[in-house]
Amino acid sequence: MLAYIFKYDILQVGVIEMPREARQRSKTGIYHVIVRGINQQNIFEDNEDRKRYLETMARFKNELGFEVYAYCLLNNHVHLLIKEKEVKLSKIFKKIGTSYVHYFNCKYERNGHLFQDRYKSEVVETDSYLHTVTRYIHQNPVKAKVSSIKDYKWSSYNHYIEGHGITDVEFYLRMLSREKDMAIKRYIH
Repeated sequence: MLAYIFKYDILQVGVIEMPREARQRSKTGIYHVIVRGINQQNIFEDNEDRKRYLETMARFKNELGFEVYAYCLLNNHVHLLIKEKEVKLSKIFKKIGTSYVHYFNCKYERNGHLFQDRYKSEVVETDSYLHTVTRYIHQNPVKAKVSSIKDYKWSSYNHYIEGHGITDVEFYLRMLSREKDMAIKRYIH
């Protein structure tokens, strides 16, 4: 009987799922977030989808009060540099994800998940890492061999140069120089 109970306990251990590891909390509230398509599938099939994702992000940005410092939308993933305020990252991405997936599933007459697992996030707590992540996000179209940085329409790079869009450019530009024109010049180079 004891051998049977021991064998049964071993079988049960294989069924038990370990809880997810808690996300690291940023002291600054700033995170580099990556959202990927399930099974590496596209989450944007056309420019209308990309536009809808940005509109969804802008709507919840106004509603929930977070800041966006950089973004890049590629076919099967998104990079965001975001600062949470009162509302936690998990709620922000739940709202954006639920809204966008509803749109995508209706448009393409599909059901089920669109995003792979939960989003990935890395804390950004130093100025140097903020510089690194901002540049990394904006260089993604070049890395993916899709476009040059300045010609890629679906990143926040040009928000820094032209001064419009959903990106909160002032925070980062002030780090480069107190004078806006000089900050933009430094950003470009």
